[in-house]
Amino acid sequence: MKTRITLLMIALFMGFNLCVAQQDEECMNNLSIFDSYVKSKKYDDAYGPWTIVRNKCPKFNRAIYAHGEKILKHKISNSSGAEQVAHINDLILLWDQARENFASKYPVGEVESDKAQLTYKYRKELNASADKIYNMFDVAYTKDVTNFKSAQGLYTYFSLIVDLYDAKKKSAQQMFDKYDDVIEVIEKLEKSYTEKLNKLVQKEDGGAILTKKEGRYKTNYEANLGAFEKVTSSMDTKLGQRANCEVLIPLYQKDFEENKNNTIWLQRAMNRMFTKGCKDDPLFLKLVEQKNSIEPNADTAFYLYLLTNEQKYFDQTIQLETDKLRKAKLYKKLADDFRKKGSYSRARQYFMESIKLNPSDGSPYLKIANMYAKSANNCGTDNFSKRAVFWLAASTAEKAGRVDGRLRKAASQTATSYRASAPSTADIFTKGNAGQTIQIGCWIGRSVKVPNI
Repeated sequence: MKTRITLLMIALFMGFNLCVAQQDEECMNNLSIFDSYVKSKKYDDAYGPWTIVRNKCPKFNRAIYAHGEKILKHKISNSSGAEQVAHINDLILLWDQARENFASKYPVGEVESDKAQLTYKYRKELNASADKIYNMFDVAYTKDVTNFKSAQGLYTYFSLIVDLYDAKKKSAQQMFDKYDDVIEVIEKLEKSYTEKLNKLVQKEDGGAILTKKEGRYKTNYEANLGAFEKVTSSMDTKLGQRANCEVLIPLYQKDFEENKNNTIWLQRAMNRMFTKGCKDDPLFLKLVEQKNSIEPNADTAFYLYLLTNEQKYFDQTIQLETDKLRKAKLYKKLADDFRKKGSYSRARQYFMESIKLNPSDGSPYLKIANMYAKSANNCGTDNFSKRAVFWLAASTAEKAGRVDGRLRKAASQTATSYRASAPSTADIFTKGNAGQTIQIGCWIGRSVKVPNI
């Protein structure tokens, strides 16, 4: 009897293994077929064998979900009506299944933000309200903000709360808080990309040649930073007059007593007032002094410096700020303040300090080049030497494009316009100083070499 039971168990076990093996073989064959079709972008042909593998062997291979996303996006783009809605919902389901079967490869923040962005894109087809989509993004933010990295998703998330504010479904404070939330997420992502990019820029500056892989990374980092710059700019545009001084001052005056010991509220309020040009209002000083009294930091010291022009506050700013990239931004703010006042020498000094701390940011070079160009008429002894300043302005602008791929086009166009104002070949011939070095006086204190002709 025991022998019969043992033989039966062996037969059942072997039958089960044979079934699994046959299933695996079928899934493997169909995986190979749809993989080949996807690589050839024959998504309609891939759909059938992909569906078989997805249904029979959901854990078989991650290609089910990576390729499946491409297949369904193709289906969505090439269908309409009820069929399109079905494919949209199926893609949302696919992402959930990817999370279930390959959780480590599909983090919550990424999946939920992708689902929300897809729903937003097809909100009319899905009849999805702004409230519903905003709440979908909110799941990504509250559950796994670390993996909520989509520039497009972050912008849509903020844009929706502005729409909800306009519809009187969110308060001004909720809108401003969400602005700060999203900006903080972007700043962390920018910090990560910038630190990686700086290492590659410094390697190039040292005369080394980047490997192909490093070159691809550099391009990717620059692209991501460029995308987040556009998001930040678009957020400010979207916020528009909803956050001008006429709106902010009454709001913060009303809420000050309730929040005067809330360091996060104070920090965000003073930052926004500064950004929106409200620093001349007495409330700004009140916010800064209150924040400085309970939790001084580099920002409060910097604002106090701008308000009082006392050197001790600037020294405190540099002492308190330990993060290199944040310190670079503070130097840029300070430099810009001096630039607007016409104090070009000090502006250049602080722009250069910013470059030392963040060498992949080319914007200070463009600002310095602009100051050179504006000073051309005052920094030469004759017409030739005055116009020669534009060679220096052009070469400085070109530096911006060399270190910062995001500015390559703008830097090239700027340099070209400056060179058009510099002495011509005929001027050089008449002057007879081709190849010579000209010293530029006044605050510039630099030299420039006359091109050979």
